[in-house]
Amino acid sequence: MSTALVFREDAYARACDATVLEARANVLVLDRTVFYPLGGGQPGDTGRIGGLRVVDTRKGEGETVLHIVEPDAPLPAPGTRVRAEIDWPRRYRLMRLHTALHLLGAVVGAPVTGGRIAEDKAHLDFDIEMERLAKDAIEERLNALVRADYPTRTRWISDAELDARPELVRTMSVAPPRGAGRVRLVEIPGVDLQACGGTHVARTGEIGAVAVTRIRSEGRHNRRVTIALID
Repeated sequence: MSTALVFREDAYARACDATVLEARANVLVLDRTVFYPLGGGQPGDTGRIGGLRVVDTRKGEGETVLHIVEPDAPLPAPGTRVRAEIDWPRRYRLMRLHTALHLLGAVVGAPVTGGRIAEDKAHLDFDIEMERLAKDAIEERLNALVRADYPTRTRWISDAELDARPELVRTMSVAPPRGAGRVRLVEIPGVDLQACGGTHVARTGEIGAVAVTRIRSEGRHNRRVTIALID
């Protein structure tokens, strides 16, 4: 049993028709989905499947996606055709923040030890000396990359190719999604190239203006840079 991941090829797909493969407790498994499951620091999508509200999305076993619906909601039986639709404004904001983190990593240029995206902000942790992190300079360079309106592109390489190029795994605490024999790369030409399974905007100009809201120490080897979208 597996779920076709529509968002992996088209992050702008807001809805799709699907067939229920499994229904248990407050979880639905579909044969295809536009819902991104929690992973890589990016939250799982919310939205609706038919008349049911999806409150979270998680990875299941193998290539399945678990759509978590409201508790005690009556579930459609396996084999039922349904319409799956994400909360698009929320997803699009997460896409903008996720792409902005790629730019932040390129600007700081230090090993990334962790990261997380929330609905209103996002951060990366770097193994770098605090004195090398100048808030105003980082913010200026970030917004210059946004204004340059670079395209973002995706392509695939094999697991073996990724093993031969460890520099493509930029975040030490988050492994790129594997298991299908290939790994997706996200490229912002001339700016960033790394393995990533998340959702991103098509051009950096879509991110909009970004503010560096805080830089603080999170331990001996972690310096956290937090960003937010201005609009």
